[in-house]
Amino acid sequence: MSLTIQQAIDTIIAAVPGSPFSDTVDTIKAGDVSQEVTGIIITFLVTGEAIEQAVHKNANLIITHEPTFYNHLDKTDWLKDHLVYQAKRQLIEANRIVIWRFHDYLHSIPPDSTVMGLLHELNWEANISPEQPYLSQIQPITLLELGEWIKSQLGLQTIRVVGDLMMRCERIALLPGFPPAEFQMKCLGEDEADVLIAGEIHEWETSEYVRDANHLGYKKGLVVIGHAASEEPGLRWIIPWLEERLPGLAIHFVPTGTPFHYL
Repeated sequence: MSLTIQQAIDTIIAAVPGSPFSDTVDTIKAGDVSQEVTGIIITFLVTGEAIEQAVHKNANLIITHEPTFYNHLDKTDWLKDHLVYQAKRQLIEANRIVIWRFHDYLHSIPPDSTVMGLLHELNWEANISPEQPYLSQIQPITLLELGEWIKSQLGLQTIRVVGDLMMRCERIALLPGFPPAEFQMKCLGEDEADVLIAGEIHEWETSEYVRDANHLGYKKGLVVIGHAASEEPGLRWIIPWLEERLPGLAIHFVPTGTPFHYL
């Protein structure tokens, strides 16, 4: 049974509690949605490499979690004279690719797949609090050991850590992506987590809270692993959910990784 790209997107949206949303960034960013879907790529964000992978895999729908054109709302008026934007747009259009963002709807599917995916990758699924899935109780280890475990499990070359590396870590909060700093600090304060594992921070907010906490006698730790590294496990985790609703369609995960070199 053939399915248009619009029908595939509508099927996903219809399965999300409270949908459709009147105010959302989850819109079509490029392409003709009336064409039949040939395959799907799901990725953290649409890089040039991801577009080429879609072509290679005969997939004409890219589902992206983050923006395509370098800003949250994917506004392009300021980009129209940029050669990089023009080349990326040409690559998309020449291959008849449709790009749809899956951000607000993804985070609205309970339980949040970015949390569950990260728990799965860290092998902590049995340790969560039913009332607060972002909190895990683990066997006590040091902050240094925790950092090494995270790097090993997620295949990361580098992470950033704030706190006493020899402190005892047992109650862990996981907040993938970049939730508000107030919520990050709530996990360490009101929720009494020993350590927060975060995707991304502003460097004048949560990291400074943790620095002050340790100076003032409160042992707290912060591990910053990167936005993509924190949410890509959740995109892999959601694929069976998508396959159940779009049977017969090939759905491929394409990793984004990091653009940074660490010298």
